[in-house]
Amino acid sequence: MRKMCTVVVADDVQANIDLLTGLLVRDGYTVHAALDGGAALELVAREQPDLVLSDVLMPVLNGFELCRRLKGNRLTRLIPVVLVTALGERESRIEGINAGADDFLTKPVDAHELKARVRSLVRLKRFTDDLDSAESVIVSLALTVEARDAYTRGHCDRMAAYATAFGAHLGLSDEEVEALRRGGYLHDVGKVGIPDAILLKAGRLTSDEFAVMKRHTNIGETLCGDLRLLRLVRPIVRHHHERLDGSGYPDGLAGSDIPLLAQMTAIVDVYDALTTERVYRRPLTHEAACAEIEDEARRGWRSPELVGEFMAFSRSGRLEELAAEPPGPRPLAGGASVMSPAAR
Repeated sequence: MRKMCTVVVADDVQANIDLLTGLLVRDGYTVHAALDGGAALELVAREQPDLVLSDVLMPVLNGFELCRRLKGNRLTRLIPVVLVTALGERESRIEGINAGADDFLTKPVDAHELKARVRSLVRLKRFTDDLDSAESVIVSLALTVEARDAYTRGHCDRMAAYATAFGAHLGLSDEEVEALRRGGYLHDVGKVGIPDAILLKAGRLTSDEFAVMKRHTNIGETLCGDLRLLRLVRPIVRHHHERLDGSGYPDGLAGSDIPLLAQMTAIVDVYDALTTERVYRRPLTHEAACAEIEDEARRGWRSPELVGEFMAFSRSGRLEELAAEPPGPRPLAGGASVMSPAAR
């Protein structure tokens, strides 16, 4: 067992905390304890443990609500939660399952069962961390591309924000919205393989140079590899430059053959390109950018239905709110070349 594994124990009875802490420390874990659910929530946010072991009946936040909040937060949702309770009713277990609990222990806790369940869940957490680390490496590559061109500062961050808000507007599943967020960061990751002479060229690209530029979609898909958590992201990376009439790249897909999430990413990509400053032009206003996107739908490049939904989303005011948010420590994004934003 790795000595650096950390467990947060939450229980309003100090004797229970002492018992669980003693068992876990002897097995090589570092333990942090909290006497109520609110303190446990703060402790988890600060320590980012490998596992949370929580009583159900606690003040401030009970175990069910603590679990629910941890699983509802993107930063803590992958931390396994074990609920410890003397309640044996079926309804209590169902409530725990609905709250997102990963496992249950019944009081009085059996020491061997405790160690076995904790060991199993911590091992699973390590596998999850490895996957998360792999995604982080790929995202870092995407932000490296962005750092090569100051004119696209914050592009990935804005793309992720626009795309997820658009997905929520359409009522997509949580999995699809999360894919849009990742796709916002990774859509241009393949530009890491495009030479600076082409990526940052201050003039219009030649046909040969544009052919090289178009390879970034294939390179990006390859970089995403076979990671299961990027299953819905790979089509975004490969197909966000396709057009509804088949004139896009890399595969010349048309109509409904273009994945929905890729079509959505393409629309917000054009919007961001039009509304931010580039070396070759000033940014368009929100209204002018929306008019340009509607014109692309009339030309057969974008789905009229999807563009109509984007316009409805725009009228809600959420799009302009996101665009107006201060950048702060925003990441940096994919390089620009002098083409029309729609062709990029």
